[in-house]
Amino acid sequence: MTSTESKDRIYRSPAGIAGGVLLLGLAAWLGIDAIVAGEGRTPWLALAALLLIVPLVTAFTLRPAVSADDDRLRVRNPFRVVVLPWGEVASLRSGYSNEVVAKSGKKYQLWAIPVSLRARKKAARREARRGVGAPGVLGGRDRGLGGLAGFGGGAAVPEEPVRAQSDQIMDELRELLEAREKAESAQGQVTVRWAYEIAAPAVAGAVLLAVLIGVG
Repeated sequence: MTSTESKDRIYRSPAGIAGGVLLLGLAAWLGIDAIVAGEGRTPWLALAALLLIVPLVTAFTLRPAVSADDDRLRVRNPFRVVVLPWGEVASLRSGYSNEVVAKSGKKYQLWAIPVSLRARKKAARREARRGVGAPGVLGGRDRGLGGLAGFGGGAAVPEEPVRAQSDQIMDELRELLEAREKAESAQGQVTVRWAYEIAAPAVAGAVLLAVLIGVG
């Protein structure tokens, strides 16, 4: 995940974007080849499949993003955009997925900030090693300057607790929530807008594909 250094913080998943680009490239290659070189119903089937697949791949890989400023949190998920003023955010939760909970009780998953259990375990192992191998200490004994017996430079140990990247992002959002939830400019209503530009072509492709298969 990356974030901008400007006032508006934008978080997206680089792995999701990379996977989406690869899948779209593969779909375009196979689909266009079938449309150009196919015979009979094959071009129509390929066109219907592209109408279905391209919007769905885009929705789940390239589209998700989370942006935050001093007034609100904007969550762009595969099929809808949710805007939550900080005053309407009850909490930000991290479990097997990251989600924002509105004061109304509704939960919205943060697709752009996926949880990696592997990254969490890796961070936990690093934190455990950091606790055991604190600077100047090895197994409870003073290592002295430059490592054991004064030879070799020990690896620098970070002073801050080691956290998975997605957990770090959630911590940043919680700090922003705590700082801005009572601000006058951060009050308002939660708004939800459905992404018809994604859903419409996907539905059209699914219907066309079903019709072609049904009359085949």
